[in-house]
Amino acid sequence: MEHGDGRSPARRLGVVAGLIREDDIALVRERARIDEVVSSYVTLRHAGGGSQKGLCPFHDEKTPSFNVNPSRNFYHCFGCGEGGDVISFLMRIDGVPFAEAVERLADKYGVQLRYVEEGGDRPARREHNLRPRMLEAHKVAQAWYADQLATPDALAARQFLAERGFDQDAAATFGVGFAPRGGDELYRHLRQKGFRDEELVTGGLVAEGSRGHYDRFRGRLLWPIRETNGDTIGFGARRLYDDDRVEAKYLNTPETPIYKKSHVLYGIDLARRDIARASQAVVVEGYTDVMACHLSGVPTAVATCGTAFGEDHGRVLRRLLKDHDEFRGEVIFLFDGDAAGQKAALRTFENDQSFAGQTYVAVEPDGLDPCDVRLQKGEPSVRELVARRVPLYRFVLGNVVQRYDLDRADARVDALREGARLVSAIRDRSKVDAFARELAGMVGVDVDDARAEVRRAANRRPDGRPGSRPDGRPDSRPDSRRDEGAPAHPAAPPLPDLRDPRFSLERETLKLVVQHPQAVGRTAVDVDAGDFTHPTYRAVWETVVACGGPAGAPDGEVWVGKLSDSVSDPAVRGALSALAVEPLLSTKEPTAGYVAAHVFRLQEVTAMRRITELKSRLQRTNPVEHPTDYNRMFGELVALEQHRRTLREKAIGNDP
Repeated sequence: MEHGDGRSPARRLGVVAGLIREDDIALVRERARIDEVVSSYVTLRHAGGGSQKGLCPFHDEKTPSFNVNPSRNFYHCFGCGEGGDVISFLMRIDGVPFAEAVERLADKYGVQLRYVEEGGDRPARREHNLRPRMLEAHKVAQAWYADQLATPDALAARQFLAERGFDQDAAATFGVGFAPRGGDELYRHLRQKGFRDEELVTGGLVAEGSRGHYDRFRGRLLWPIRETNGDTIGFGARRLYDDDRVEAKYLNTPETPIYKKSHVLYGIDLARRDIARASQAVVVEGYTDVMACHLSGVPTAVATCGTAFGEDHGRVLRRLLKDHDEFRGEVIFLFDGDAAGQKAALRTFENDQSFAGQTYVAVEPDGLDPCDVRLQKGEPSVRELVARRVPLYRFVLGNVVQRYDLDRADARVDALREGARLVSAIRDRSKVDAFARELAGMVGVDVDDARAEVRRAANRRPDGRPGSRPDGRPDSRPDSRRDEGAPAHPAAPPLPDLRDPRFSLERETLKLVVQHPQAVGRTAVDVDAGDFTHPTYRAVWETVVACGGPAGAPDGEVWVGKLSDSVSDPAVRGALSALAVEPLLSTKEPTAGYVAAHVFRLQEVTAMRRITELKSRLQRTNPVEHPTDYNRMFGELVALEQHRRTLREKAIGNDP
């Protein structure tokens, strides 16, 4: 289906792509397993009806509403409405254009893509996609760095590891390597392997200066930073020599198309399965801390890479934790016991409420980090450190309160006010009262006084005036007052919820049409757009008709992809993706009887609607004054009643 701009949806999505042959794109859709692709980013579990479910990677949620249907090769989130096929998922999750998403899937699933000039059949040159090459370069670089760790030049690196209790096996487990001091050894090695300068510079392995290209990491101990699927995307480098020109102790890969420090966690490739299995994640501050935890029996440890723990890191963990209302996981932050560690805990508290499960903090009383704990006190002490965790909110409140001399009345008031500001900022209102009780006990005041102070803090603007939201932004609740003279622009009434029970029959029928067109076949030949009362469902049916109807539909995901490519309205596309993944009400494959029961019942409901309308018109018509119109409508009513009875008999006769 063409749209107003004359371009197909693929063109509008940026198919440079228009150069990739359509049949090759279809083959990629057919071969690429959407459950395999999605599970690299989202922890999925079986949800019945052949579907899988997890936490949506596109918006924050505590109850999983992200559904994947492998048999249809489609996904849909019933929370935010995002949906589509395996290609659109990759485009959305990694922010890549259509062509690159197709090429990445083709590389992964062994599809040889063919290209043609746009508007013709002549072969076209493939536009170079750097991502696969950058990933391959990092893979080769990691193996080369690991080999260098065994060379005589890497003595300082091996001594550093040995002093921290890590042997050769530990280094191999975590892929630790060494960057020679020369300056261009890696560059020359990768060039010999056929990599181009553009791939190496863009990927962050090599830098370019006035004297040419040189290795970004020189004379440092290296840890590979990997995605959850194990692909190496960057490195963390530790200074070893005093004469290192870069004074920073740790140097990380810069931001690149494949490495975003706010989205990656060191050790996530090794920890992801244990995080999902134990529903626990331990967040530490350094690479050696991750190694120490894993070797000490805490395989759920991860660390940020040169940046503070942020909301994007939280989303990564939540998806692995399956952290939602039905199944609560826990996140444990291990901080150093010094002032910097306490500051980090306070900063982390700001993101605490993005988790449905409990968030904890563990601080070693002697100020040791997990690596030092393992080295000085043994591996059991690392496990005990994790086990001695305390709720993060209690740690933060205690940190605030202990700054005041609670023997003085004025100090107690100040401590209460500062603690109340923290408590009032909590978005989960169900936790506020419990936190207020904790605060009252810490400060030594009456619980009612603490509750009152929390309420005042919640209603206090930054400038001291009442009426703001807890986050300090203006209250956006509707106000009955309007500026005089301001024109009123009443908003259009919103469309009804697609999942409203009134539309359940329409929804189930369309699910059959989208998921099992061959089973529907010509049974729906008499269905028309008027059988659908919801505008979005009506638009879905019109799309089905425009694509040839269920009787002529191709198999499987090709049909769903064809429908999706024909839609430009985001609401209709979202409904279509939902219909493609939501399980049928029947636990079995749909029989002819099941299909007929829904199709004929849908038509019967339409007939009943028309009968009701016709009866209303008859009641308003005087048979003496307008005998012709009255008799015509009466005849239509008789015919409609007979049609309704026929449909009802078909529906009942085929009811499975």
